Amino acid sequence: MNSGGTAYKRPVIRKILMTGRFLFMTDVIESTTDIKGEIIMADVQITFPDGAEKSFPVNVTPLEIAKSISSSLAKKAVSGKLNGQYVGMNDAMTTGGNFELITKDDEEGLQLLRHSVSHLLAQALNRLYPDQIHYGVGPFIANGFYYDTDKVEGNQISVDQFPEIEKMMKRIVKENLPIVSREISRDEALEMFKNDPYKIELINDLPADEHISIAVQGEHVELDRGGLVPSTGWIKHFKLTSVAGAYWRGKSSNPMLQRIYGTAFWNADDLDAEMKRRAEAKERDHRKIGADQDLFFTSQEVGSGLAVWMPNGAAIRRTLERYIVDREVQDGYQHVYTPVLSNLNLYKQSGHWDHYRDDMFPPMDMGDGEFLELRPMNCPSHIMVYKHHQRSYRDLPFRVAELGMMHRYEKSGALTGLSRVREMTLNDGHTFVMLDQIEDEFKKILQLMVDVYKDFDITDYRFRLSYRDPKNTEKYFDDDEMWEKAQRMLKGAMDDMDLEYFEAEGEAAFYGPKLDVQIKTALGGEETLSTIQLDFLLPERFDVTYVGSDGELHRPVMIHRGIISTMERFTAYLTEMYKGAFPTWLAPHQVRIIPVNREAHGEFAQALTDRLVKQDIRADYDGRNEKLGYLIRNAQSLKIPYTLVIGDEEVSNDTVTIRRFGSRDTSVKSVDQFETDLLADIANHSRALDTLEKAVKGE
Repeated sequence: MNSGGTAYKRPVIRKILMTGRFLFMTDVIESTTDIKGEIIMADVQITFPDGAEKSFPVNVTPLEIAKSISSSLAKKAVSGKLNGQYVGMNDAMTTGGNFELITKDDEEGLQLLRHSVSHLLAQALNRLYPDQIHYGVGPFIANGFYYDTDKVEGNQISVDQFPEIEKMMKRIVKENLPIVSREISRDEALEMFKNDPYKIELINDLPADEHISIAVQGEHVELDRGGLVPSTGWIKHFKLTSVAGAYWRGKSSNPMLQRIYGTAFWNADDLDAEMKRRAEAKERDHRKIGADQDLFFTSQEVGSGLAVWMPNGAAIRRTLERYIVDREVQDGYQHVYTPVLSNLNLYKQSGHWDHYRDDMFPPMDMGDGEFLELRPMNCPSHIMVYKHHQRSYRDLPFRVAELGMMHRYEKSGALTGLSRVREMTLNDGHTFVMLDQIEDEFKKILQLMVDVYKDFDITDYRFRLSYRDPKNTEKYFDDDEMWEKAQRMLKGAMDDMDLEYFEAEGEAAFYGPKLDVQIKTALGGEETLSTIQLDFLLPERFDVTYVGSDGELHRPVMIHRGIISTMERFTAYLTEMYKGAFPTWLAPHQVRIIPVNREAHGEFAQALTDRLVKQDIRADYDGRNEKLGYLIRNAQSLKIPYTLVIGDEEVSNDTVTIRRFGSRDTSVKSVDQFETDLLADIANHSRALDTLEKAVKGE
């Protein structure tokens, strides 16, 4: 205690471990003053969640706090956080507040590593190409990081330059440059980044009185709000992976920059595993398989995002369409065809024009006061089908479905093969029900989904209840009572069925909440495959009614549902899931017939082909003048389920020698038996799991 001043006890610090993170509470800075009231000592007081406290000298760093707890914590602590803001391990703290340490064990710690590697990349580029590159932003992302760059001379970075860039990055790592955060004035920042227009734009977008945060590592300076490792020496295991174009700040009216992607991990094993996963993903990419098997293509000549289905891809799509239409008809749906063009007023009435205008194509002025619009959704068309006749309660549930073609104006940078296109055909359906029919109809739709998934061997999925964000009144229709009622009914139906689900605010459609079925893609991502949506809004907007048992008009509830998404996205998903080795019933070529000698065996092979085709089997005869081994390998490379070889014995005995895709073994059957077995395989949606799954896994 100092004479004439105030004092407090200094309690013992305690180590608290919470979900892999050390969490502290810093509260106030207390001081001791002399008799004149001047500050002669200042401390930062830290309070733990259990109430224990400890004080540290002002300007204490997170690293010093970590060391005071344990040396092992100091070795794995990546960054501190003060009042929710990052504090570098070497940065001095002068104020109190909530404080926590982020370690390598935390997911956030990995994010900070990847963020740091993006800065390392920029520093390496600066050393290799001084004054030749303008820099955008370099954040971490789900599986790595990227940095947006713009080479002044116009010759962008190529993948071939990655080894040279990585070599420079590793040199900077060896230098173990400390990474320190600072705050500077706007004028200082504008001077510091005067030669980089993208940084200047970011600075000018900040409030005029706001100080600018920067991160310094050696000679390299970045605009940054913190969240970086202590030094470049912490960065050991990283890899640059690809380059792509990206509009500056995501706006198509801005310049196209070059986005350099990479990934990083704390240890080599994790990096190796990720690179193997990416190699597998590349092999599964539906765009690559689509080109190898001649399924589809896109081209600028046709138009961006407009897929052209080749005969092989069309065979898959046609099979999917016939399958889902038959399943829905069996489930009580009436299939219809409605125009791909509709009066713009229809979408103004539905609300799509207000909520999705940016994703719709410009209206077509017909010159007589009528504007036609390429439809972005099918639901208004199906409402018109329902309203064409007055419906009675005896007609409900009224189920209508369609393979409805839609158009969405996707940005060119977002277009990806078949998975993101501008023209798509949705497996769409709508049911109009009375209030007391909602739960039964909901269960019926969900059962159809589950049954369909079994036919395609889709097992890795989970249910998401998607609610509105009540604060987002611009996106969601402003009717609290409607939303609460719809969300309560949807949740109640799931609870009654005892199904597990998770909830997501802000994922609902503008007209109502929904159940989304989230699937894991073969490439490791997650996307919505199926959906069931409750809608009290559109029946109101379109004055949809039915005559009740009391003879009065009542308002039905509309249920939107999609079972297998669009034909485009579902084909892309299946192509990647099966790795191009489609089950027999889906395969574009089910049987390839190869004669040993065209002169001696060609007639038999052609007759067999014709016989199978008449049974609606997709069989073809390969009579090219090539060696037998080459023709067999070609059939295997195309992953055709059955390859039949026809020689002297087969012609004499009316048999076929069969080679199943994925197997090196062959078998011999009579033509009649093979045809019977093949038709059963197709009808049962069999996959010959003993051989096909090994082939899909690459074994």
